[in-house]
Amino acid sequence: MVNSLSSGLRRIVVLGTGGTIAGRAASGADNIGYTAGEVGVADLLGGIDAPAGVALVAEQVAQLDSKDMAFDVWQQLARRCASWLAEADVAGVVITHGTDTIEETAFFLQAVLAAGKPVVLTCAMRPASSLSPDGPQNLRDAIAVAATPAAHGVTVVCAGAIHGALDVQKVHTYRPDAFSSGDAGPVGYVEEGVVRRLRDWPQAVGGASKIPEAKAGATVRWPRVEIVTSHAGASGALVDLLLQERASGVAEPVRGLVVAATGNGTVHHALEAAALRAQDAGVAVLRATRCANGRILPKPGDPLRDAGALTPVKARIALMLELMETAAA
Repeated sequence: MVNSLSSGLRRIVVLGTGGTIAGRAASGADNIGYTAGEVGVADLLGGIDAPAGVALVAEQVAQLDSKDMAFDVWQQLARRCASWLAEADVAGVVITHGTDTIEETAFFLQAVLAAGKPVVLTCAMRPASSLSPDGPQNLRDAIAVAATPAAHGVTVVCAGAIHGALDVQKVHTYRPDAFSSGDAGPVGYVEEGVVRRLRDWPQAVGGASKIPEAKAGATVRWPRVEIVTSHAGASGALVDLLLQERASGVAEPVRGLVVAATGNGTVHHALEAAALRAQDAGVAVLRATRCANGRILPKPGDPLRDAGALTPVKARIALMLELMETAAA
């Protein structure tokens, strides 16, 4: 490994977790029938030149399809980010990831890391075996962001756009430009290896990193938080089943509930009644809007808390971390 301190080089660490960017199909013409997570991160870096004054370091953290992302991988990834970012000569971290849950991983890392340096997630909508893979350019762009002086916080880079972890959403099932930052808009763009920033970098959490850790000899207990959706003709049946399960003494009872609400946080009356029963039974309940843009504007007397601009999947993570912090207090 290059002694970057003595050579004057800064290091960019590229952590691999699998995903489409590391996927292979039997044919280069097949962009959907591939197996994710088959190409190692060191191989993904083949042919990619580091920016001037930068040395690239590769580390494989996981190798999976991001639809199967797990809490233990999040914890391991956060630990590796924190460890590398603490190295004086490390300018930033890049993470290769699948597109399906990249917004969730980015939000989690933004919430638990005191990332005074950049943590940049990137991905691909076409596998590495494609006739025209988008992964190599996305990876080049992500490295350029990680090498940018004064960059910080957690971002997602795809199709030349830099999205903040709080705002990014996957909004398309197929096209290479699959992500949006909604009303906020992207943080900026990468153009021929140069970052054109439009707004501030994401703000890191204050103080030290807050990576979930267990006491000695134990494992991290991730609180069970479920998502239910409000829609025409909705009922409270699923919520009531969760409450029955909770009352039966199941090993991992539901501790939190996110209601994916319509419009400005509105909830079908039958589902709202069930959610209030859950809240009365000690389950933490949070409303998040189904809408792709906008945020919930609360009204006086709202019986259920709202998640503001967070999507249901991000609200779930926020509620999990809140419950963990409460349990640790």
